Amino acid sequence: MEITGHLNKMRVQPGEPLTYQMVLDEHLVDLNQYLGKAISIAWSGAIKCCYCSRSTNKSFNQGYCYPCFTKLAQCDSCMMSPEKCHFHLGTCREPQWAEKICFNDHIVYLANSSGIKVGITRMKNMPSRWLDQGASQALPIARVANRRLSGLIEDTLRKQVADKTSWQAMLKSEAPAADLEATRDVLREQFCEELAAIELEAGPGSVSWLGSETVRQFNYPVLQYPTKVVSHNLDKTPVATGVLLGIKGQYLMLDTGVINLRKYTSYAVTFSA
Repeated sequence: MEITGHLNKMRVQPGEPLTYQMVLDEHLVDLNQYLGKAISIAWSGAIKCCYCSRSTNKSFNQGYCYPCFTKLAQCDSCMMSPEKCHFHLGTCREPQWAEKICFNDHIVYLANSSGIKVGITRMKNMPSRWLDQGASQALPIARVANRRLSGLIEDTLRKQVADKTSWQAMLKSEAPAADLEATRDVLREQFCEELAAIELEAGPGSVSWLGSETVRQFNYPVLQYPTKVVSHNLDKTPVATGVLLGIKGQYLMLDTGVINLRKYTSYAVTFSA
């Protein structure tokens, strides 16, 4: 079997374990069936911007050409650090886009992938956000009115818990189970004054604390975890081959190394198995 197309991030569907599909333009490749089998991903050298479709020699921010990277609001630094939102200053790159994306309900959550972390996501991105991070557990803890507000809460809580996943640790093993509900309660107690000040400034009804949510559990299709994490780099070696041993987050685990498919969004590749 051989399919060629431009990579996009993998799709994930619920299941025990989760089921993954590789996206190559309009083609969807069911990957779980290839666990334990040899596969190959070969980059042709071509990259097509995921926004404007122009050819580019280098991908910026996972799939954009440089002009799009510099002008689009979705590529601005505040998307990674929402507490730095500057919409209220009148300097947003695309105000109309921001009104659709940033000014709707967001979720602040705790997740466990390489240990407990705090994060944020739009409501529509649950549970895909957690699955992209390889989380084995996740717990929504607050629903807020906009992206900047979720970032301010995250910025407060990350004084105590991490806000990033250690991808190497996530790929080496399943994270030990954590008590996310107890952590939620401890954080709210520890930062009660700071959180109350954020809520007061944002106004009534801007924050809803989710005390009755239950922990979500996720099981990934992994036959064997690597003892040492070595990454395939298509920019240096355009062909990655090996036996598929597992899929977690946006990573394929091969017996020859791991590859983050999302990193190569917009790359024209041929998948064979």
